[in-house]
Amino acid sequence: MLAAAGSLALGALPLAAQAQAPIIIKFSHVVAPDTPKGKGAQRFKELAEARTGGKVKVELYPNSQLYKDKEELEALQLGSVQMLAPSLAKFGPLGVKDFEVFDLPFIFNDQAAFRAVTDGPVGADLFKKLEPKGIKGLAYWDNGFHIMSANKPLHSVADFKGMKMRIQSSKVLDAQMRALGAIPQVMAFSELYQALQSGVVDGCEGVPSNFYTQRTYEVQKHTTISNHGHLAYAVIVNKKFWDGLPADIRGQLEGAIKESSTYANAIAATENGLALEKMKASGKTTIYTLTPAETAEWKKALMPVHKEMESRVGKATIDAVYKATGFVPAK
Repeated sequence: MLAAAGSLALGALPLAAQAQAPIIIKFSHVVAPDTPKGKGAQRFKELAEARTGGKVKVELYPNSQLYKDKEELEALQLGSVQMLAPSLAKFGPLGVKDFEVFDLPFIFNDQAAFRAVTDGPVGADLFKKLEPKGIKGLAYWDNGFHIMSANKPLHSVADFKGMKMRIQSSKVLDAQMRALGAIPQVMAFSELYQALQSGVVDGCEGVPSNFYTQRTYEVQKHTTISNHGHLAYAVIVNKKFWDGLPADIRGQLEGAIKESSTYANAIAATENGLALEKMKASGKTTIYTLTPAETAEWKKALMPVHKEMESRVGKATIDAVYKATGFVPAK
C-alpha cells in the first residue's frame, strides 16, 4: 500500500512541475537590441513577466538570430515563434497587400499623420485582414522617417540613375526606386552591411537608428536626409496561441503591450536624432539635407507611384489613408 502511494506521489511530480512551468513567448526580430524596436521588445518582456508574476516568460531573439526577414512570418504562422514585430511592408508578400499603403512615398508629413491612420479605423481594419492568415495584430510601433545612403551623393533624382538600391520585399518600394531611376534589389536586412561593403548594392534606405546600429554608415560615404518614406512595425502574435491563453493572462499581456508601445513610440524620434549625431561625429559619412526644391523634385518623380499602386494596394485603402491624414497628392 505504501509502495503504491509512493508511486502515485512520484507519478504526480511531473504533472505538478508542468503546471508551474511558465508560458513561453518567443519574440523574434531582425534589428539590434539597442534600437527603438529592440528596446520596445525588452520593455514588453519586463512588463509581461512582472504583470503575470512569472507565469509568462518572454525570450527575445534580436538581429535575425532565429529567422531572417522572409522566414519569420512563416515561422509565426507555424507556431515556431509566438511574437514578431515586422515592418509593415512584410505583409504584402503574405497576401495582405493593403499594408503596402504605408510604403507609399511622402504619404506621411509627420508622426501625427501616421498615428491618425494606425490609431483609427484604418489601422484596426488592416489588422482584421491578418486574422485569416492566423495572425493577430496587437500594436503599431513607429520608427520614424526614411533617409537614403549611397556611395555617392544623392541630391537630385538624376543621381539615382543606374544605382543598385537595397529594398525590403515590397512592390511599392520596387516601384519607388524604379521611379527614381534606380535598380531595386530585395535583400534580407541581416545581409545588408556585407552587401554594401562588397558593392553588391550601392545604397539603401532606412531609418537612422538602424543605419547606426547596423554600422551601414561605415561603408556608405553619403547619407541624405530625405524623409521620403516612413518605417513602422506591427507587433503580432500567432492567433491560435493568443486565443488559447487564459483570459487573465491575455489581459495582463494586453496591458504590457499597450505600455511598451507607448514607450517604443515615444523614443523613436529621440533615438533617430541621436543616431544621426553619432553618424555625423564618426566622420565616416557626409550627411546632407534635401533643399525644398530638391524635395519637390523627388515628390514630383514619386507621386505617380501612388496611382500606379492603386490596383495592388487598393484604391479604397489609399483613399482612406488620404482622408485620415489630409494628404493631397503633389501635381
